[in-house]
Amino acid sequence: MVLIRSVSGVRGLVGQDLTPAIVSGYARAFGAMVGGTVVVGWDARRGGAELHNAVLSGLEAAGVVPHDIGVVPTPTVGIAVRRGRFSGGMVVTASHNPEEYNGLKFFTARGTFLERPDVERLLAEVDARASGGISDMAPVEPAPGGPAPGSGEANWIERHLDLILNCGLISLEAIRTNPPKVVVDCVNAAGSRALPELLRKLGCDVVELNTSPGAGFPHGAEPVPEYLGQLSEAVRSAGASLGCACDPDCDRLAFVDETGRAIGEEYTLAMATAAILDQKKGPVVANVSTSRMIDDIAKEHSVPVYRSPVGEINVVAKMLEVSAVMGGEGNGGVILPEVHMGRDACTAAALVVGWMAARGAKSLGELTSGFGSYAMMKTKIAREDADRDAMARVMREAFPDGELDLTDGPKIILPSSWVHTRPSGTEPVVRIIAEAESKSEAQRLIDLATAALSAA
Repeated sequence: MVLIRSVSGVRGLVGQDLTPAIVSGYARAFGAMVGGTVVVGWDARRGGAELHNAVLSGLEAAGVVPHDIGVVPTPTVGIAVRRGRFSGGMVVTASHNPEEYNGLKFFTARGTFLERPDVERLLAEVDARASGGISDMAPVEPAPGGPAPGSGEANWIERHLDLILNCGLISLEAIRTNPPKVVVDCVNAAGSRALPELLRKLGCDVVELNTSPGAGFPHGAEPVPEYLGQLSEAVRSAGASLGCACDPDCDRLAFVDETGRAIGEEYTLAMATAAILDQKKGPVVANVSTSRMIDDIAKEHSVPVYRSPVGEINVVAKMLEVSAVMGGEGNGGVILPEVHMGRDACTAAALVVGWMAARGAKSLGELTSGFGSYAMMKTKIAREDADRDAMARVMREAFPDGELDLTDGPKIILPSSWVHTRPSGTEPVVRIIAEAESKSEAQRLIDLATAALSAA
C-alpha cells in the first residue's frame, strides 16, 4: 500500500509508508500553515512514541510551540485547541486501524478537523517541501489572541469530562439513583483513563478491561462485534448492566447488553440521538452509510435528517450548515455540539447511560425495543485505484430499479433497503455496506455489489 491521505488525515504502515522523517515533514508543514502554539496528543499504540516525538520536532523546526498533552482521546485534543485558543492541533493515531498502522489527524483553531480545501493546501505544502520547493505560507487561521491564560497548565481530560457532565443533557440524578454496573474496554489506548473516570463521575460501578496504555491491543482495534468477545464474557461474569468499548483514539463507542450480546455500533448513534431528541428538537445529521434507524427516530420526533458524505468533518460541516442538535456516524461516532464538534466516545457513553436511567430501562434490549428492525452487513474488497465514475456505472447496471445517490460514492436506495459502495479514506479498499429487513437480503445486496465491482 501507499500512504493514504484524505479528510480523515494520514494513515500508513509504520516503517514502510510512515516513518519519523515523513511524520516530521507533515508536522513542519502544518506548523508553517497554522503558526502559534499547536496541541499534540497520541493514542498510546505501540511504536507511536517515536512518531509523537517526530511531530514535536517537526513543529519546533517550523518555529511553532508544541503544547504536548500526552496520551489523550482525539476529541480531548480538539477541545483543548478550542477552549485553550491554540492555533491548531495534531494527534498521532490510526484510530480504528490495526496496531501496525499509524497516522496523523489535524485540527484547526476551531477545534475541528481540517476541511478539504485546507487538507489539499497542507498536502500541497508537504509535497512541495519533499520535492525541494518550500512555499512561504501565512497561517490559515491564527488563534485569536493566542492561548488562553493558564491553558498550558490545564488538565485537558478533566476539562473534557467536565464539559460532558455540565452540558445539561445528561440525566445525572437518574443515574445516581440507580447506578448501573458497567464494564469498559479501552483496548489499552487513549481512552483508558478518560472513559472509566467519566463513568465513575456519572455514578456508575465500573469494571475496567484493557486500560493499560501502551500494553498493546489485546484484540482488534475496531469496536465491532467480532472483537468484543472478551468484553461480552466480562459483562456476564460481573453481572453488569452493560459493557462499552471504544476504539484506540476514543472517538467511537459500541455497546454490549447484559447478556453479553454485542448489539452493533449502529445503535450507539441511534440511542444517543433518541436521548437528545427526548429533551430538545432540531435537525439531525448522519453520513450516507448510517442506518435508517436515525430516520425512524427523527420521524418519531418530527425533525429532519440530513445526510453527509462519510468523514467526521463532512458531518460537522453539514451540522453547522443546518444548526443540528445532534450528528454523527453509524460506526459508533456521536457528535454533540454542547461538548465538541467532533465524534466523542465519552459523550456517547454519558448520553446512553443517562437515557437508560431516565427511561427506567433495566437493559439495553428494553431500551432499543422500539427501534426499527434492520440488518446491516459490511464487507470490503482490496482496491487501491477505485474509480468513482466506473463504480457508479456498474452499480447502476447491477441495480436498475434502485435510486442512485452519489453523495459519497454510489449508493443504491431501494424501497426497503440500500447498498452503499465507496473508496475508503483510511485503507486501500472499497467498502460495501448494505441494510435490509433481513440478514439474507442484506447479504444478497452485498454479494451483488461485490460481484459487480470485482468485474469492473
